[in-house]
Amino acid sequence: MKRIAVLLLALALAVAACGSRPKTPEWQLNAHGALERYVEAFMAGNSRVESAEFSRARDELARTGDAGLVARAELTRCALRVASLVIEPCVGFDALRVDTPPAERAYADYLAGKALPQDVQLLPTAHRAIAAAGADATAVKAIVDPLSRLVAAGVLAETGRASPEVLQLAVDTASAQGWRRPLLAWLGAQARRAELAGAQQEAQRLRRRMALVLSQP
Repeated sequence: MKRIAVLLLALALAVAACGSRPKTPEWQLNAHGALERYVEAFMAGNSRVESAEFSRARDELARTGDAGLVARAELTRCALRVASLVIEPCVGFDALRVDTPPAERAYADYLAGKALPQDVQLLPTAHRAIAAAGADATAVKAIVDPLSRLVAAGVLAETGRASPEVLQLAVDTASAQGWRRPLLAWLGAQARRAELAGAQQEAQRLRRRMALVLSQP
């Protein structure tokens, strides 16, 4: 996976910025590598690897005593959950919130569906339009990075603004990337919507597609 969450990318840039030094600190290399592997494992639905790699990344970041860096890792985890329709409090970040920069706090509020108008400009550029009240499938489709697109779709779903078009965009995005966990989540959301609408044949088709995804080792 080459394109990942903005907060993970920020850590990658921090590593690159140290290129002029005699040696990049080991914790930066270790943390970045572990976070990349964590993202890959999460999206594939590999819970064992996911848990181990996140713990490794967090431990490396905590060595610095920098709450902002650890908060970025926690926000990356929460963003992936939102992208996979796991809507729950971002407790790891909440424990650090008081010591984190405003941009991290703004992003946490956005992931929780509670973005404040005065903080929109603190969000990653791709998400600013999504934080607006009138955001729709067009705004989601305009996001180039596939993971950011799924996060945006998840925020719209969390706030009750995900249209059938948004659900389909999320399904198509997850499918194109081969991301099993979010694909199953979004297909499930489509199936439930079809069932509520009485579209049983469509719901059965979606359930069959989910079974196909689950059949893979």
